[in-house]
Amino acid sequence: MDLDKPKKIFIVDDDAMLTEALKDYLTRRTPNEIHIFSTGEDCLRHLSQNPDVIILDYYLNTVQKDAANGMEILQVIKKHYPDLHVIMLSNQERYAIALQTIQKGAEQYVIKDENSFGKIAAMIREF
Repeated sequence: MDLDKPKKIFIVDDDAMLTEALKDYLTRRTPNEIHIFSTGEDCLRHLSQNPDVIILDYYLNTVQKDAANGMEILQVIKKHYPDLHVIMLSNQERYAIALQTIQKGAEQYVIKDENSFGKIAAMIREF
């Protein structure tokens, strides 16, 4: 297994500063192909591009109020692409929510903090 093989990664989060910082972090050592989406619906429209992994924010409806949240998008992804790796990312720390996302098919649940980018990068290398 080539742990440093470039991956096609979708980042789905409505925080533009966070997505650009995460993109920069994930392309620093490995030339990963990163696509950024501010809504889950936009991500779903591009799934035919066959990403290796999706980093999905739990709270997505702050930019577009009628947009689906991360849990709803996770369920659609897993229904149509059950083997696709999804990492949930969120500011909220409730164990019940994290557990629910794992039960619905997310590979991991990462809390946004000063270590989250490193955790995500390590997980992606394993996929």
